[in-house]
Amino acid sequence: MKQIRHFLDLDAFDRKTLDAILRNALRLKQPRRRRADLAGKTLAMIFEKPSTRTRVSFELAMKELGGDTIVLSGKEMQLGHGESLADTARVMGGFVHALMIRTFAHSNITEMAAHAGIPVINALTNFSHPCQVMADLLTAMERFKTLKGLQVAWCGDGNNNVLTSWMHAAGIFDFSIRIAAPASLAPDAATLEKAQAKAKITYSDDLNAALKGADIVLTDTWASMHDTNVDERRRLLTPYQIDAAQMQLAKPKAIFMHCLPAHRGEEVTNAVMDSAQSVVWDEAENRLHVQKAILLWCFGKI
Repeated sequence: MKQIRHFLDLDAFDRKTLDAILRNALRLKQPRRRRADLAGKTLAMIFEKPSTRTRVSFELAMKELGGDTIVLSGKEMQLGHGESLADTARVMGGFVHALMIRTFAHSNITEMAAHAGIPVINALTNFSHPCQVMADLLTAMERFKTLKGLQVAWCGDGNNNVLTSWMHAAGIFDFSIRIAAPASLAPDAATLEKAQAKAKITYSDDLNAALKGADIVLTDTWASMHDTNVDERRRLLTPYQIDAAQMQLAKPKAIFMHCLPAHRGEEVTNAVMDSAQSVVWDEAENRLHVQKAILLWCFGKI
């Protein structure tokens, strides 16, 4: 029986596989054109969490590869309410050829993958965000040619789904991460310990120490849609804002990354967002190209 190719978390892959996906994304980017690789295939996109970039990039990716899409919201699906996730997965597996899910609990993704009988792609959970980080890695490759040996500074909330996927990637591609976050928002101990077994990853509450000599400066919004203590988070994270002075602590050719949407004036200033060091628009565009490559891999075309 042919093995189903799910794209759930980066730490499930070896370097050879992820490198092949990234290099195919580079080839798909130039020249950008319509193809017929996935003609006759339909991707169902399930959104418990709404998103502009994820919907547009995945829908375009599938259509530019010759396939079709169906979009379903959380209200339409009611995942886990009235019908088990396993049963929903089995039903969907009989209708479409792949599932892309953007949801809250990571267990929703893993349970759907266990029962769908078709490829399942993690477009975001509260735990991880592998598709975003693949686009980030593609952007870094375009700037630095190689990921090996890079020094990454993560600034802000240490218990973050984008950071989790960056930590997974560090062990695969041999780069290091310095995490700066307030003690009450430190990385999950088990997740950090597991990542540190494969990569050089350190944590402290010292922003300047994390930024010093960094090649890549990373941050994210201070509050996600599932957070309720927004005012307290702003109070804790205000000292971790990235401004022009903070960027000067990094290397002269350092780049600034943000998965978007950004709250200008909170986690990052306009001066940094709109600077020559900012690659946020490249990151956003690269979601399209890397997701084409992920889809092709899931369907056995890579």
